Formats: sequence, structure tokens, C-alpha cells
Amino acid sequence: MSALSLFGLFAVTAMLVCYALEHRSPLFILAFALACALGSVYGFLQGAWPFGIVEAIWALVAARRWWRAAKTF
Repeated sequence: MSALSLFGLFAVTAMLVCYALEHRSPLFILAFALACALGSVYGFLQGAWPFGIVEAIWALVAARRWWRAAKTF
């Protein structure tokens, strides 16, 4: 398995774990946003730019959700 594939596996696994734990703390929402950003980087590095764009959008959506949740926490 290449380093790029391992990076992608890490990013997607982090997204899944953080998404599952979002209800516990706003920090998991922030971690999900960062994992989405890593997924976006992975998408662009492997040449799947539509995946990279969608993951970048998800990162922005999650960051906005974190901002709102952190203000009310």
C-alpha cells in the first residue's frame, strides 16, 4: 500500500470516527472538519478533483457547525 493510500485511509477513518463521536463534544465536530480537509487534500493529490472539492465543502460546513456549537456549549 502506498503512502498516499495510507494517508487517504487515515483521513477517511478519522472522518468516520469523528462523525460518530460528534454528539460528545464540539471538539469532535472540529476534528471532523479537519479530517474532511485531509480528505480533500487526498482527493486532489490522487487526481480525483471532484472528490477533493466535495470534501473541501464538507470541511467548511463542518467548521461552520463547530463554530455554532462552540458558541452554545
